[in-house]
Amino acid sequence: MPHPVRCPSGLAGTIRGLKVREERILADRKLAKSNSIVDELLRACWEETTDAGPYVFPDCKVDWDLVLQGDRFHSLLEIRALTYGPEYAFAVTCREDACRARIEWELDLRQLPTRGLSDESRAAFLSGNRFETRLPDAGKRVWFRLLTGADERKLPAIRKNAADRMLSAMLAFRVVEVEGVDERERRRFLEDVTMRDADFLVDEFDRVDCGVDTTIEIECQECFARQEVQLPFDQTFFMPGKGRTARRRDRSGSSPG
Repeated sequence: MPHPVRCPSGLAGTIRGLKVREERILADRKLAKSNSIVDELLRACWEETTDAGPYVFPDCKVDWDLVLQGDRFHSLLEIRALTYGPEYAFAVTCREDACRARIEWELDLRQLPTRGLSDESRAAFLSGNRFETRLPDAGKRVWFRLLTGADERKLPAIRKNAADRMLSAMLAFRVVEVEGVDERERRRFLEDVTMRDADFLVDEFDRVDCGVDTTIEIECQECFARQEVQLPFDQTFFMPGKGRTARRRDRSGSSPG
């Protein structure tokens, strides 16, 4: 049954949960290699658009390349919740060197905080997706953009190719102009800014963006240390949770021998 959804930007429509036929999307190696699995899942499960929000879709069909990263992830969370329920269980390793225990954690995906797209950000997005700020140390104005679906597909390659300089690579990916700096020198300039300026710029990215806050505070059941982690998001995200696994195990154990 179609379920209404409203994304952080105002994009709204109806979606459904995964069907058996979507298994081929999750298992498609070509889609995985091109980082297109998310796009295919969204296309399959988004049924109708009732409000295009800040987007212009010429043929009235959602172009997920144009949709902000925050809207895309919000929609994926809703699809997962519709498919298996909002409870999501995962495991991480405790960061305490003296512990390193396996931490089992469960949360309600629909309880994650969501930040909408502000009127200021909506106006800047509609005016060419250009956001302006000024670096406190360098004193230069900088223009940057919000990430869309087309950008999202490029992120794995950036992480792979710039593992030892991830911060400068991500700044260069989002910054479109620096006052008084030639385009060919932009990357070098961003590598030379102070860490205070870099941290300020990342905060500006977050301030004007929209989406779901995926930073979660968890507690180790062994050493009771509290730590922040990012919500794990990989192929197992679209697999049944431990509750369903336990039910299957119980049924198997109670079967006649």
